[in-house]
Amino acid sequence: MSRRESPPPSSPPPAPQLLGVRREEEDRPERAEPLSDTEREIIQDTWGHVYKNCEDVGVSVLIRFFVNFPSAKQYFSQFQDMEDPEEMERSSQLRHHACRVMNAINTVVENLHDPEKVSSVLALVGKAHAIKHKVEPMYFKILSSVMLEVLAEDFPEFFTAEVQIVWTKLMGAVYWHVTGAYTEVGWLQVSSSAV
Repeated sequence: MSRRESPPPSSPPPAPQLLGVRREEEDRPERAEPLSDTEREIIQDTWGHVYKNCEDVGVSVLIRFFVNFPSAKQYFSQFQDMEDPEEMERSSQLRHHACRVMNAINTVVENLHDPEKVSSVLALVGKAHAIKHKVEPMYFKILSSVMLEVLAEDFPEFFTAEVQIVWTKLMGAVYWHVTGAYTEVGWLQVSSSAV
């Protein structure tokens, strides 16, 4: 091929994709959709019923998460080899992590009136999971869906279709904040070598 016939300069290669998932930046809206006062009340009212049984609910959520998405167990050395849901249910480490997850959600719910506090709490969660635990961010979206499923099944009288829509909006905001923290610490650039 002569110089005249050479192909046009190629554009830089696309950034690596994680597990076949599109880069977070492409999906990420500019900001999370704010909750209305009514939506905040709905979340806080329904959460009050859930949080009375937070450990058991959290354990149910994590067991379903790990049974349905066993690849998530790779981040938990203390129970990554557990296959049996009953064994998971008896695990003190799993129970402890379930409480931590539920307490983080509780902190978010209690502070819905204070967006700065919510943002700061979720930034800490996101940064810890990105830097220390190196958890793929997609697992937050999956865990949110599993949590909504369990809440709707375990509390059908409180988690009506309308309430589920509001909770889905909240979980979307949680995911938005967490992935923002991942982006802030440069996850997309460093994660391709960590996979």
